[in-house]
Order: sequence, then structure tokens, then C-alpha cells
Amino acid sequence: MNIELKEISIRELTNGYEDNDENGVVGYGGKLDIRPPYQREFVYKDKQRAAVINTITKDFPLNVLYWAVREDGNFEVIDGQQRTISICQYVEGDFAFEDRYFHNLQDDEKEQILNYKLMVYLCSGTDSEKLEWFRTINIAGEKLTNQELRNAVYSGSWVTDAKRYFSKNNCAAHGIGSDYLNGSAIRQDYFETAIKWISNNEIEKYMGQHQHDPNAGALWRYFQSVISWIEATFTKKRKKFMKGIDWGTLYNQFKDEVYDPKKIEEETQKLILDDDVTNKKGIYPYILTRNEKHLSIRAFSDAIKQKLYEKQKGKCTICGKDFEMSEMEGDHITPWSLGGKTDEANCQMICKEDNRRKSAK
Repeated sequence: MNIELKEISIRELTNGYEDNDENGVVGYGGKLDIRPPYQREFVYKDKQRAAVINTITKDFPLNVLYWAVREDGNFEVIDGQQRTISICQYVEGDFAFEDRYFHNLQDDEKEQILNYKLMVYLCSGTDSEKLEWFRTINIAGEKLTNQELRNAVYSGSWVTDAKRYFSKNNCAAHGIGSDYLNGSAIRQDYFETAIKWISNNEIEKYMGQHQHDPNAGALWRYFQSVISWIEATFTKKRKKFMKGIDWGTLYNQFKDEVYDPKKIEEETQKLILDDDVTNKKGIYPYILTRNEKHLSIRAFSDAIKQKLYEKQKGKCTICGKDFEMSEMEGDHITPWSLGGKTDEANCQMICKEDNRRKSAK
């Protein structure tokens, strides 16, 4: 791998700057791809991009930029995209610094900025060498997420197409899935979640298999199917409880089952009102799996357990043997699933072994 340090001016960097859907984000006379497919959307806040311009106007040194050299001799930014776009946007007049746009500056002030020298490391080598180098320098500023790093490894036609569905502000996936998914589209959270669901959590394997597909239509159709299934099965939307559930895994397992949405809604309402259900998000996987662990049923308080332990004189109500308090657990006499409440009248202290046996039945 070869690394070369090069000095360029802001005048050279901003020459031919474009930011549009057709050509992407380019600069340096059209030779620099400022936002390759694996990179995120622009995320700098006003204070961050103002800090970049402030550094330049004071002639202070800006952090080094890193570009990869492509096979055709052109370049792509692998670290410094946010700084680069901030500079280009300012020179283009997209925002003001200290209440003055670039076109409001005096000629000598403009020249000072355009002649400002940027230091750029140029990296040539194989894809794996460039990726390893990129991981090494990705230690400061706006770090890439795991999915953004995966996008770099498996960049190609498939990732490029998938980004229009999953990776932009107000993208299609956000439009139909924002009530059910956590995270941010521009930080690749929606993209990562969709691949995780369709691949049964084998994200890298799936991306490797589809890297050179001409489009990501199959992933998008799958994602739409998951959202349609959620809305058909759980007909009342409750964003507070439904957001962030592992819906794809549930869809993969239960999509072919036939449910009565009306009965599901009645049970959902009942469980939401049940004080013993402490994890309301768990209601949805519970209704499908019938595994009570999803609900985190309220445990008996220490006070109730101590009172019952003393009342039972330390004996397990099932095996009748003596145990220390730490060796026993509070147990529902009538199980919660059969209407038993988590209160003193429905509590008994039993040894851990008997409790495990009872839970296994």
C-alpha cells in the first residue's frame, strides 16, 4: 500500500463542486467523490461547520483529510467528508459565517480562503488495505457506525441502490417504518435492521452474496412485507410500545399463521392495563410466542417474601425442607397466566430447585 501527502488549495477543492441526485457529491474538478456509497449523509450541525470556517479564516491548520486513489486515477473521500462539504457549502454560499456569506466578503478575504492550503493523504492499494487503513483512522470526529463500515466493505451497485430506500432523510423506509424502528436513517440504522431481519442476523454474509446485484429490490419488498404484516396483525398503532421490537424475526417465524386481529387487540388492551406486566413492549412477542419472559411479570417484593418466609418458618411449601432465605424464591400459587396476582395472598416461598421444576412444567 502506498500513502502520499499532498497539499491542495480550497480553490482546487471547490472547483466543479456539485451536490445533486444525478452526480452525487463531487469536487476537485469532478475528480473527487466526496460522498462514496458507504458514507453517511451530511450530519454536521451549524456550530461544527462554523468551527471549520473559523479555523480557515484564522489560518489555523485544519485536520488532515484522507482520500483513496481509485483504479481510474480519481479519488474518494474516506475521512473528512463533513469538513469537505462544510468548506464547499460555504464557498457556494449555502450558509453564512458570522452573519456574512462568502459573496459578502471583501476580495482579499475571499482570496485568503481560496488560497488556504489543505493537507491530504492519498492512499493507494487493494480494497482490503484501504478498508483497514480507514478503520485505523476512524477514531475521531463523527465516527462511522458498524453498518457504515460494512457499506465500505461491500460497496457496489446493491449498496448504492439500497441507500435510496433506507439511508436518506425522509426515505421510503422511514415513511412506512418509523413507528416501528429505532434509530436514524442517515446513520444506517434502518438499513442495518432490514438486512438483519432478512438474513436472520447474518448481515455480512447477506451483503457479500448480494454485493453486485443490480438493485436492492428484494430487500425493499421484504421490508414492505414486514410492515404490512405488523399493521394487519396488530391493527391499533401504539408507537410507545411498538417501536424497536424485533419485528422481522417475529415475521419470519409467524407470517404464515392465521390470527384474529380483533381478539389480538382485545388481549393487547388487557395486557397494557395489567399492572403485573412491567415490560409493555413485550406484549407483542408474547402474544405470538406465549413466552412470559417477554412480559417481565412483576416480582414479589422483598418485604412480602420475608414475611412469607417467617410465616413458613423457613420451610419450602412443596418439599417441606428447611432453607435459608437466599435459597428460596417467591412463587405465584395461582400462575399469572391463569389470573393469579403478584400479591401476598398469592405468594408462597419455595426452594429454587422446586421453582425450576414448577416452571418447566
